[in-house]
Amino acid sequence: MSQPPLPELSHYWANADERQRVVNSLFARSARHYDRACDIMSFGTGRTYRRTALERAGVEPGMRVLDVGTGTGQLAQEAARLVGSTGSVIGLDPSREMMTVGPRTDSISFVQGLGEFLPLPDRYFDFVTMGYALRHVRDLDQTFVEYFRVLKPGGHALLLEITRPRSAIGYAMMRAYFGTVVPSLARLGTRSADAARLMRFYWDTIANCVPPEVVLASLRRSGFAAAERRCTAGIFSEYIATREG
Repeated sequence: MSQPPLPELSHYWANADERQRVVNSLFARSARHYDRACDIMSFGTGRTYRRTALERAGVEPGMRVLDVGTGTGQLAQEAARLVGSTGSVIGLDPSREMMTVGPRTDSISFVQGLGEFLPLPDRYFDFVTMGYALRHVRDLDQTFVEYFRVLKPGGHALLLEITRPRSAIGYAMMRAYFGTVVPSLARLGTRSADAARLMRFYWDTIANCVPPEVVLASLRRSGFAAAERRCTAGIFSEYIATREG
């Protein structure tokens, strides 16, 4: 069974075969402005939230962590601080440009690749993480099967996402902020039309992403016996899933 996280967004790509190329291009063109745009969007709170989410999920010293859709390595950096010198972190992303502009550190190894086809061994990682990139994969089921494959028995997946509110008022407020205010601030703060376009794409994918129950169902179909969603402020989703065998 195939479960895309998004419908086809025809104003970005004409057909499914163009999807990955368009997404890669959007991130490549705005890579050097990405961290700045994210800081503007989150008022500088993103790093703290990422670290506390990892701590809540149980990332500890000595663990092996794979961060899929790592981008500039924002989540991978926080994971590396938590696992320490006795652990290891691999950041994987399809965009070489995004990984190149991120801070370089010996504590993170970067690999170019897709979540749907992980070039990594079976039963190797204690954690697979993904920060705000779930909307960009082509097939949830295939991606989660790969996460299950590379996790050790007892290992966990942690997926951070921004989820569209269910209430009409909440949705209207979120659309105004993420759909209009954030792209405008990104343009002003980075002087980059590409950064503004990426932030607009960010909102369009949030608005059209499948609901949480579809994500949870896909995790369970893919082999994860235990899968749950924790939510903060009505929009910040933390999907936690465990490989039991």
